[in-house]
Amino acid sequence: MKINQLCNSTDIIAVNGQLPGPTIDVFEGDEVVVDVINASPYNLTIHWHGILQKLTPWADGPSMVTQCPIQPNGSYTYRFNVTGHEGTLWWHAHSSFLRATVYGPLIIRPRNGTAYPFPAPDQEVPVVLGEWWSQNVVDVEKDAVMAGQLPSHSDAFTINGLTGQLYQCANETFTAVVQPNTTVLLRVINAALNTHLFFKVAGHNFTVVAVDACYTANYTTDTLVLAPGNTVDALVYTGAAPGSYYMAVEPHHTLSPAATTDASDGGSVATGILLYNGTSATATPAMPAMPNNSDSTTANDFYSGLRGVPAAVPSPVDVNMTIQLGLGQLPCDAAQTNCSVNAFAAAMNGVSFRLPTQMSLLEAQFGNASGVYTADFPDGVPPNGTAMVEGTKVRSLPYNSTVEVVLQNPMAFPSESHPIHLHGFNFFVLAQGLGTFAPGNASAYNLVDPVARNTIAVPAGGWAVIRFVANNPGMWFFHCHLDAHVPMGLGMVFAVENGTTADSMLPPPPADLPVC
Repeated sequence: MKINQLCNSTDIIAVNGQLPGPTIDVFEGDEVVVDVINASPYNLTIHWHGILQKLTPWADGPSMVTQCPIQPNGSYTYRFNVTGHEGTLWWHAHSSFLRATVYGPLIIRPRNGTAYPFPAPDQEVPVVLGEWWSQNVVDVEKDAVMAGQLPSHSDAFTINGLTGQLYQCANETFTAVVQPNTTVLLRVINAALNTHLFFKVAGHNFTVVAVDACYTANYTTDTLVLAPGNTVDALVYTGAAPGSYYMAVEPHHTLSPAATTDASDGGSVATGILLYNGTSATATPAMPAMPNNSDSTTANDFYSGLRGVPAAVPSPVDVNMTIQLGLGQLPCDAAQTNCSVNAFAAAMNGVSFRLPTQMSLLEAQFGNASGVYTADFPDGVPPNGTAMVEGTKVRSLPYNSTVEVVLQNPMAFPSESHPIHLHGFNFFVLAQGLGTFAPGNASAYNLVDPVARNTIAVPAGGWAVIRFVANNPGMWFFHCHLDAHVPMGLGMVFAVENGTTADSMLPPPPADLPVC
């Protein structure tokens, strides 16, 4: 598919000729069946971000974790149930940088006869935030890996696939036409590959009612903050003077030392328009005052201000882990033909994760194959000075065990916020803060109404504590959702063991599971 953007014509991989791809709109409890036909020249898989995949691990999608990729001219049918889900999720490619353009919303509504736990909106608008490269994104990743360097930055940000009016050669802007004095539900998704984002609508506040398809207490703010992978459901009341208002998205630079660029000049701000019905489409939109790119206070206030709905937090804890996120270097691999001496690398607890090449981890688990992975991922931080190692290490978890993980993101040079995504589960965010986690921080755990999520931004120079129940057998990827960090090794896998009953054991793979 060819897209004209930023004064260039770029060939991209897209689903059904659309960017974003098709919206999948279902009710809680539905079974979803999606036939994926790979007409692209690249291997690919599709991940259903945030779907729990209870007893359907073969449909989760991360390449070489739960399946071999769908090869060119191949196909695979993903089947899964959405029981226990309500809200905004999304789907995306989970192989190489293809998710830069292979993505779309996955909306799960309350089943018939039930209602939202907030006032019913008069209108709903999916708002998918993305990044745009004028180059082939597969080549962008390949060039970076071969050189052992970080990939080039994107050329623009997008709202529903369009850059908006502030970029060069802008020819289209996403516009949502709304009625005055009504309630609009914005379903906001950060589909960007490598960038945390600020999102605002001029002249309007948001009432956040859900994050990552998990309901929250109502939270009012004028700025939404989304790490890559996050979703936010937010109500907007159209009670402003009838007119035209920019929806604006800009990067939130979490790198330390802080980036010096400031997007207030519009140089990296993507825009859409909230247009009151009856207002001329040529009216000049009002522009919101955007935060400074490095405004960590706004981001921290947003995350700390959220509360979930009262919940039964699982207890006692059966497995305690501390996972330190680290960036560093490893000697260049022989395949890295443009690499000089050392390559950028990343690790969890000193282990730079490497995917298998001969079969997926889930196939190895189901078939009890040897030599594919080792079950010795460390539960704690290695001693200072321990060299980073490469490996395909998983952490086995007994079925139905309660797991607590302290995620520690040390202030190194450089350091940045890492959005850590857990496949197959939601987790409770019990606490987060700056500095080094200490046992005394446990006294501040929120065990009453913690936010539930599937992706958490662990602050630079800070920590977060999450807790979940391992009640879903399978191989579940736990990784940074900055896609630049995945090939560098910033991930690991939880191997949840079978239970003792038929409904707690891995089912056999489907007949059409792709082969390597």
